[in-house]
Amino acid sequence: MTYPKIEFLYLNEDDMIKAGVTDMAGCVDAMEEMFRLLKVGDFRMGGANNNSHGVMMLFPDESPFPNMPLNGPDRRFMAMPAYLGGRFDMVGMKWYGSNTANKQKDLPRSILMLTLNDKDTGAPLAYMSANILSAYRTGAIPGVGVRYFAREESRVVGIVGPGVMSKTAFDAFMTVRPGIARVKVKGRGKKSISSFIDYIKNKYPSVKAIEPVDAIEDAVRDADIICVATSSPTGNVNEYPYIKEEWIKPGAVICCPAAGRFDDDFILNRARNVADYVGLYEAWAEEMPYPAYHTIPIPAVHCMDLIAEGRMDKKQLEDLGDVITGKLPARRRDDETVIYSVGGMPIEDVAWGTTVYRNALEQGIGTRLNLWDKPQLA
Repeated sequence: MTYPKIEFLYLNEDDMIKAGVTDMAGCVDAMEEMFRLLKVGDFRMGGANNNSHGVMMLFPDESPFPNMPLNGPDRRFMAMPAYLGGRFDMVGMKWYGSNTANKQKDLPRSILMLTLNDKDTGAPLAYMSANILSAYRTGAIPGVGVRYFAREESRVVGIVGPGVMSKTAFDAFMTVRPGIARVKVKGRGKKSISSFIDYIKNKYPSVKAIEPVDAIEDAVRDADIICVATSSPTGNVNEYPYIKEEWIKPGAVICCPAAGRFDDDFILNRARNVADYVGLYEAWAEEMPYPAYHTIPIPAVHCMDLIAEGRMDKKQLEDLGDVITGKLPARRRDDETVIYSVGGMPIEDVAWGTTVYRNALEQGIGTRLNLWDKPQLA
């Protein structure tokens, strides 16, 4: 970039696809590299703790102002800033608005954009559509966990909540465990179940058995890899998807990028509890009123509540980065059950967004937009 003139690259959704945003194998590798940088500290996120998921703006239940939005299911705006070092060496921020009522307008619940900025000047480098980017980085994080924790001979996957998160998570599972041959699907409605089954059939002909099931227990039993990714209301933990220990195949990996509930005795005494990044959950514990699990339904958040109560030792919640860097073993026993919590972090968006942006630059994809030739107020 030649200063003071500033131009940036705009990438719409089609541009993002052309630039490789759906390359799941590349995304899983980028996320693993991101975890390594995270573990050595070459990153920053928001908040005084530098570990914050982001800053959320919510709306009131009632307002005297007629134009102010009111509270509703998944109705919020959120800013998620981050810096990631290493070969990425990039500052960025994902910004989105979310509203479940969007579905009535044939829109996704959340509409996301990612901005990448020059780390020194703050000048914009790229402004890009981020729905697919976010979906793929979200799916890739369970894939990294499965790469380390799932047995090589894993063949059966159980899906609880066959939405977008489970589709991209399954893409990642197939990337790291291509021998998967059977999928069991538990969903709330025929439409989501049929969409998921069609997705698998069209994309993975090697998967010979795809079975809709009636209960979470049916999806979990005999599965080597389980993905629990339902959209659940928060506040009442009894409404979170529940998995009983006796349903779980010894040695299974349970990926929880959303709500999940297990018996405390199992969590405390027999399960191996792994977080994508423990610092994120420590930040939530600082930022959210206790018990945070009532607000953020991810199992590792419940672990933090148990730690606060003195019922759980900090060492019982492990960090995926310690496994990736060799500090902890990937598997201690063949029958070890892993509960793997996925919270989501803006450094993931920056990592994959930077990769796609650089692909676009190399391939001449996207639209150059001018911010100014010379700033009027310099």
